[in-house]
Amino acid sequence: MRVLLILAHPRPDSLCGALASAYREGAAQAGVTLRSLVLGELEFARDVCADSPENQPLEPDLAAARDDLVWADHLVFVYPTWWGTMPALLKSFLDRLVMPGLAFRFYGPGAAEWEGLWQGKSAQLITTMDTPPPIYRWLFKAPGHNAMARATLGFCGVRPTRILHFGPVRTSTPAKRARWLEKTRAAGFALRAGVHSPLGRAWQRAKPWLAALRLQFYPMSWAAYSLGAVAVSASLDWVLFLWGLIAIALLEAATVFSNERLDLATDRANANCGPFTGGSRVLVDGKIDPSRLRFATGLLLIGVLAVAALVLTLAPAPWVTALWMSIAAVTTLGYTAAPLKLSYRGLGELDVAFTHSALVVVLGGLLQGATLFEPVLWLVSAPLALAILPSIILAGVPDRPADQSVGKRTLAVRFGHLSAFKLAAISVAAAAGLGLAFERMHVAGGAYEGVAGFVIAHATLALGLLWWYAHKPAQKLQRIDGLLVALLTYMLWFVLIPWINLA
Repeated sequence: MRVLLILAHPRPDSLCGALASAYREGAAQAGVTLRSLVLGELEFARDVCADSPENQPLEPDLAAARDDLVWADHLVFVYPTWWGTMPALLKSFLDRLVMPGLAFRFYGPGAAEWEGLWQGKSAQLITTMDTPPPIYRWLFKAPGHNAMARATLGFCGVRPTRILHFGPVRTSTPAKRARWLEKTRAAGFALRAGVHSPLGRAWQRAKPWLAALRLQFYPMSWAAYSLGAVAVSASLDWVLFLWGLIAIALLEAATVFSNERLDLATDRANANCGPFTGGSRVLVDGKIDPSRLRFATGLLLIGVLAVAALVLTLAPAPWVTALWMSIAAVTTLGYTAAPLKLSYRGLGELDVAFTHSALVVVLGGLLQGATLFEPVLWLVSAPLALAILPSIILAGVPDRPADQSVGKRTLAVRFGHLSAFKLAAISVAAAAGLGLAFERMHVAGGAYEGVAGFVIAHATLALGLLWWYAHKPAQKLQRIDGLLVALLTYMLWFVLIPWINLA
């Protein structure tokens, strides 16, 4: 591990200087590679006089410090807290060197988005103060800690940032200061096991996999599955219900992993990625190796087969259930996998609408004893499928340039973004119209009773947003997260209201 120790007290012979020496001693015992900066000994202009810090020439001392910041894996700042925050010396150092191109970058329309360039680095803050630490934290809300850990280092992608604060200094005894020094030395020695605790290291290993799973998309299919179950049974077979839910979760995870790997080319080309578009980025950013993701996909598919085999031994109609689960595997994996590659043929949107509505709704009913063509299952699936389509269609709008570059023929690619907005609007209106018709006609066992009060308002909002976004120039459609949230939540009414009425 490469550690940069930065002493930011104007007087090196201060208590902060002693703390820096203690940390250096512990880090040396830990066997890390350490460099030191004593800011009070550096010669540089304290103010940013250019229009932006990257446009101001760096003095030799700052140029060397810049190289040290780039070199380091772990940044350690030792400084006094004066008037609630860092001293002017440290603030000047950060003003000059924490700049675009080195610590972060702006991008997107109007350069309104940013990305930290220090991701992968971690930090330790060691600060002294005269304010009692509990008062500083709870009454004053720790302004200096937040300025360093969140507004500065966090903005640049540094995580985690741990904090040691010692005080009050003015009334401290020699014995207390000795304990502070020992605690600081121990913090340096703790680098022997790395920055993260065992739990933290496990979390760091798990985070890319959790990101790859894209868990934000699972609840919708789970809710639709449960709707199918309650639509046909007043008393659920909970064992069968839960095993079916596990099969769906494993199949969806395998599909997401497969999509991530097979869509790597378009994800690499995608400059407009967001929480709902552009994949999870774990392969693009090198956080997971493609071969490991392929292996994990295989394990998940083995799990799907094992759980499906168990489900079929318990299912009331095993042959029909086996047929339906086979269709589920083909249509979900076929979204990107050969030979179907539905998302590359302009059929991906319809595939997602089907798999997240009728497919799981009917499976939920089958496992509770319904027949394949039970009317209530297909009736509740129809408005839901229409409500799902708008968000899936428009997710292709920000991805359109990247998808087009690799031959992925989403509806946004095939017909253009304006037609995509029109199709989404038609789907929103059709879902609302069908839901209101079902309410008036009292079909599906009264599943849609009371839906009008929710769907009309949400559909009006969705159509208004669609009109507004459709009139934006194409370069303003690189991120449409707000619109996608409005459309994703729209579909909830077509699960929640029937679920309440039928349960």
